[in-house]
Amino acid sequence: MPKNAKKEAVVQEIKDRLGKARSVVLVNARGLTVEQDTVLRKKLREEGIDYKVYKNTMVRFAVEGTDFAEIIPHLEGPTTLAVSYDDPTAAARIIAKEQKAMPVLEFKAGVIESTLYDAQGVAAIASIPSREELLAKLLGSFKSPLSSFARVINAIAENGGEVAPTTEESAPAEEVAPVAEEAPATEVSTEE
Repeated sequence: MPKNAKKEAVVQEIKDRLGKARSVVLVNARGLTVEQDTVLRKKLREEGIDYKVYKNTMVRFAVEGTDFAEIIPHLEGPTTLAVSYDDPTAAARIIAKEQKAMPVLEFKAGVIESTLYDAQGVAAIASIPSREELLAKLLGSFKSPLSSFARVINAIAENGGEVAPTTEESAPAEEVAPVAEEAPATEVSTEE
């Protein structure tokens, strides 16, 4: 296969991946050991994220005229693309978790949901929980009041339709001592 055909195939591969992508995160992975790189790739693959090193010139050709064209100024030095198709924050979140064990791993930039973020922006996006986690928290917040309501309904049913007295109603009322009426104050004249 001629050199140009190989390059065109790589550019087309990148275009195909980006055509389905919801986000792309640019990473500098220089300095990772083979073992660290293998662990990172495995975790990303489990989440359906493509993680691959491409030549910057090939990426430039592939992103021109797309929603990802804004990353072109960040294509300097070694660059690895993490392409996410389902959860737009997944790639950033997984890489951020792995940065603790792999401090040489660093964000360069990213386009998430058609918005360009610099390295700090991608790191901030990484702190956003996944959709499933957010839904679980939402459902948990609904569950608490519903559980209380269900207990009240169950208590009413057990009492044959009578509302059980609450602790405030069942406690004896405190005796209130009558307040003695005060005698009207006499006016003292200051005139002499």
